[in-house]
Amino acid sequence: MNRNELVDAVAGKADLSKSAANKAVDAVFESITDALKGGGEVRLVGFGTFSVAARAASEGRNPRTGEKIKIAASKQAKFKPGKRLRDELN
Repeated sequence: MNRNELVDAVAGKADLSKSAANKAVDAVFESITDALKGGGEVRLVGFGTFSVAARAASEGRNPRTGEKIKIAASKQAKFKPGKRLRDELN
């Protein structure tokens, strides 16, 4: 499912116009992003938890040349599914 399909699904399930559903989807994504940028996490009971994980700097190799390269430290978004979501998938 891509973003447009998600907007269509939200519009159909919530009985909203596509423009209202688009605004709602944008607001949800923006709110999650803002919370993660602030160092927090977003817990959606039954669905899952979005959080930020720090990744330490490391050393890698260029697969083409075999040359060693330094990989900078970074932050990554993580998602851990909740029990209800796991149960629905299994």
